Amino acid sequence: MMMTVTELRFLADAQSSYHILKPWWDVFWYYITMVMLMIAVLAGALQLTQSRMLCLPCQAEVGDQCAHPLYQGTIKINFSTNSLRNISTSRGIQTDLHRQQYSYIDAVCYEKQLHWFTKFFPYLVFLHTIIFAVCSNFWLHYPSTSSRLEHFVAILYKCFDSPWTTRALSETVAEQTMRNGTNKPSRRLTSEDTDAGKQSVQHGVETTAVEDDASSVLDKKEGEQAKALFEKVRKFRLHVEEKDIIYRLYLKQIVVKVVALLVIITYVSYFLMHISFEIDCKVDIQAFTGYKRYQCVYSLAAIFKVLATFYILLVLLYGFTCFYSLWWMLRSSLKQYSFEAVREKSHYSDIPDVQNDFAFILHLADQYDPLYSKRFSIFLSEVSENRLKQINLNNEWTVEMLRNKLVRNSKDKMELHLFLLSGVPDNVFELNEIEVIKLELIPDAKITPMVTQLVNLKELHIYHSTLTVDLQALSFLADNLETLHLKFITVEKIPSWIFLLKNLKELYLSGSIKDYSFAHIEGLQDLKNLTTLYLNTSIPRIPPVITDMLPFLQKFSINNEGNRLLILISLKKMINLTSLELINCDLERIPPSIFSMAELREIDFRGNNFKTVEEIISFQHLTKLTCLKLWHNAIAYIPLQIGALANLEQLYLNYNNIEMMPLQLFLCNKLRVLDLSHNNLSFIPDEIQLLKNLQHFAVTNNSIDVLPDGLFKCSKLQCLLLGKNSLTTLSPHVGDLMNLIKIELAGNHMESLPPELESCQSLKPNCIIVETNVLHTLPSYAKDHHKSTHR
Repeated sequence: MMMTVTELRFLADAQSSYHILKPWWDVFWYYITMVMLMIAVLAGALQLTQSRMLCLPCQAEVGDQCAHPLYQGTIKINFSTNSLRNISTSRGIQTDLHRQQYSYIDAVCYEKQLHWFTKFFPYLVFLHTIIFAVCSNFWLHYPSTSSRLEHFVAILYKCFDSPWTTRALSETVAEQTMRNGTNKPSRRLTSEDTDAGKQSVQHGVETTAVEDDASSVLDKKEGEQAKALFEKVRKFRLHVEEKDIIYRLYLKQIVVKVVALLVIITYVSYFLMHISFEIDCKVDIQAFTGYKRYQCVYSLAAIFKVLATFYILLVLLYGFTCFYSLWWMLRSSLKQYSFEAVREKSHYSDIPDVQNDFAFILHLADQYDPLYSKRFSIFLSEVSENRLKQINLNNEWTVEMLRNKLVRNSKDKMELHLFLLSGVPDNVFELNEIEVIKLELIPDAKITPMVTQLVNLKELHIYHSTLTVDLQALSFLADNLETLHLKFITVEKIPSWIFLLKNLKELYLSGSIKDYSFAHIEGLQDLKNLTTLYLNTSIPRIPPVITDMLPFLQKFSINNEGNRLLILISLKKMINLTSLELINCDLERIPPSIFSMAELREIDFRGNNFKTVEEIISFQHLTKLTCLKLWHNAIAYIPLQIGALANLEQLYLNYNNIEMMPLQLFLCNKLRVLDLSHNNLSFIPDEIQLLKNLQHFAVTNNSIDVLPDGLFKCSKLQCLLLGKNSLTTLSPHVGDLMNLIKIELAGNHMESLPPELESCQSLKPNCIIVETNVLHTLPSYAKDHHKSTHR
């Protein structure tokens, strides 16, 4: 059964979807292969439909050769296959041969005397064509490569037709038009502009033109499709760039074709000379026919010779393209692909170069049409992806949704907290009532020039987020931002632009700073207006830039996360400091260097390892000291020298191991806050009445069983915390505390409350913290409870 050309076509061509991966020589090979197939089909058809061999008896021999058989005597030949041959001659045996006898002779001569190349020429051409087709398309069907190629083609078509690609390229064209257009006069740069320009190369600072709203160009569905494409391209690149299997297979099949071509050209050229029109044939049937030698004519010899010559020319042309493709493969590294030209002509300067199979596929696509690689490169750009994310983010977060997230925080400021978003929606900048912005776990946040609309913005929180600031936006933040909170994992994550915030007053840094040279925070010296600095980190010593280069710093706090802080002598350089917090610094003694800091008003030593604080006597030199926090330590007793701190107003000694209150403590008659909760106290001296200014007194979680009457002579007392002790009764003198607004008694052994407690006019019912059954012993509560019971 014969195969049609349509059925054979698939042998010389791959799927039509792969045409973008076929260079011009692959297309040329395809057409040459089709012509070869036509030659094979034509030759095969002629061989099947025409008489193979026509033989006549030889009537005269010269030597061992038949001498002019066709001109000996009178011979009349009828070439019709439907009639018998008629032969008349003047000599030899006269007989009429039957058709079957001559057919036998024709068949024997065809099989024995005709050269094999002549007989199998159509089949050889067909076989060669199959070999060429397989070698040209094997890489498209090999399991390890076909899946990658199919995936690439599918992604490439989607990238080519994506509306996002069209928009990105349109922006590039528009940008080039603006560059080539009429030059407009620009304003003169000031020294500040020059400095900002120099800093634009720093981490987190970039120059960006204000983009038009793209919502009219991309709808939500198109944006999500483009987002999915970016993810597919990223995964495809990671997968394909690992190996070069496609490159090696393509090179191997070209080498195989070159070798096959050399073999085919060599033997076909040689055997072409064996295609003969006349053939001398011996058949030993003289007893039947009277002849033993026959002269045969192969009627297809001439046309086969023409077809074979034309076939050789096609093979030579095919071979030329094979050698060219081999030269193209070897002349340069096709396992590296650079988008340098695209980067130069567009603002997507971050398009990365690719390698291995990914690079080779793009080189092949360039041979078809370089536009495919150009449009595909848009989906390799992180800048392009970020712009798309921004558009999708703007579509998702409307002004109304963002306004609903606005809350008034504990400082009575309008605050917007954005958590786990892909960026900062542009609609945020439409809410000009915002005073505080918190950005948490946002991987690619960006502050655009639109931030200038937030005229009330004074405070910014950046928690484990990467924030890029435009130059124009940075100029606005430098003039308006006063407070910055920054949480980071490593010190390298600190953006350099924060050191350009010239009007920044408060800076909170939380993260790991393991660089002992502190090079990444040297920029602190440029914050001339900084008055408050918080460090929540783990460092062995205080960075010199803080002690030496921040003369106007007034409040400094460091939480060293339980690690020992050494070399504190440099603290004496901070002469203008009014508040010092050394928290969780593993200190065992009060650093002597702080005794010379005359401006100190507040000191906090929370979470250290103090067992004694005998050095407290030296605090008398700090005449402005009003607040001392020694909480969360292991202090066993309060030194007698505490009485020397005559100006002390707040003393926090909670969470220690103190067992008694020395009488000298009550010489600090300016104390307003005294916190001794979570200690081992068993009684309170009656001399506490000397603290006439006491407003807040806390002894929660101790072992006190009796309260002295002197406590109730502290007439200014507002907050009295006595919970979790061993009290059984509360003195009726509690009614003398007319300014009391809160009392805590829960966790004691009381069964009732004195009625005089209701005389405290400022005390609200919900501020009496005690068990419910004890609370109901007050007359007013008992009366209300009685009424509700009878209802």
